[in-house]
Amino acid sequence: RPDQYANPDNPASHYHTTGPELWAQTEGQLTHFVAGVGTGGTISGTGRYLKEVSGGRVRIIGADPDGSVFSGGTGRPYLVEGVGQPSLPGSFDPSVPDRIIAVSDRDSVATTLALAREEGILTGGSGGMAVAVARTVARECSSGDVVVVLLPDSGRGYLSKIFDDDWLRRFGFADRTDDGPLVGDVLTGAGLPVAAPVRTVAEALAILHANGARYLPVSAAPPPVRLAEIVGTVTEPALAALVAGGRGADPVGSHLGPVLPMVGRGQSVAEIADTLAAGAAIVLDGGLPVALLTIPDLMAATAGSAGIPTRDGETR
Repeated sequence: RPDQYANPDNPASHYHTTGPELWAQTEGQLTHFVAGVGTGGTISGTGRYLKEVSGGRVRIIGADPDGSVFSGGTGRPYLVEGVGQPSLPGSFDPSVPDRIIAVSDRDSVATTLALAREEGILTGGSGGMAVAVARTVARECSSGDVVVVLLPDSGRGYLSKIFDDDWLRRFGFADRTDDGPLVGDVLTGAGLPVAAPVRTVAEALAILHANGARYLPVSAAPPPVRLAEIVGTVTEPALAALVAGGRGADPVGSHLGPVLPMVGRGQSVAEIADTLAAGAAIVLDGGLPVALLTIPDLMAATAGSAGIPTRDGETR
């Protein structure tokens, strides 16, 4: 049966192949094994073999996206693909890893790009995530320790994502290098106001007024909210009309408009102008929603007399 999430042959294959291969190639000197945790097969099978053959000496460390259940999350969404889970799969043996370390999308992407740029290793985001954890582990090791990190895939499947400059800017992982103000340069206000769907229309309107905003994303998730957890948007005029019509006690979740489009804080103001057709956009930084950008923000940035400071300290 091919189900890699529950098939016992998944960890067994790594117990009989990957584990012995690593032990032989390191001549039994391996002290730490680091791997991403996805189906659980690699770390469970390889880790079990290495613990047995070393008499328990080898430490097994899992790398996990921030939000995944392996590192204590609730299964919240993240951008790195192929690793992490919203629930524990049958192929995973929780008794094998000695430690599981959560890694943010920002650190996973940054390490993936650094591997390509500095080491000539083209791996995917899960590989970068594993190396980020291996670096953490290595800083805690002594000079005689041997750390092995497994990179599970090639970066060829991510040429239009992690290795694409437009994708990096759109999700807030990189800045444009040409002239003109960036989205992050023209943001006004602090943070991203969010209301839970169960809050009343009157309460949501109060949140907007307290933040001086006209658009309010709605999400039941705790902060920091992920983009995929935002279920819709309400606006100040619509909420005010509902209150005036005696609907202030309605749950705000019953009056949702569409989720606002997204822009990255490293995109130029010029390139995202069309995105603001909805009136506002959610700004991402490191893949996480952090603020709102509105048409007035954009107008101020593009006005000839706005005097928007650029990153080099000059004004335009």
